Amino acid sequence: MLGTALAGSAVIAVLAVPSFATEAMKNIPFAVLSGFAVAMPLSYLVARMIGASAAR
Repeated sequence: MLGTALAGSAVIAVLAVPSFATEAMKNIPFAVLSGFAVAMPLSYLVARMIGASAAR
């Protein structure tokens, strides 16, 4: 879930910035890949925080 949210936010950011939007076909795949790449470690941290709070 975090991957799709971050990837979608990155795509919206690419489309909202005019200098990025002019070459959207080239920038959108990079935005999606970076969103998923950032989401992997964040998902791990969130899962650890949930597991730690459940163990208490």
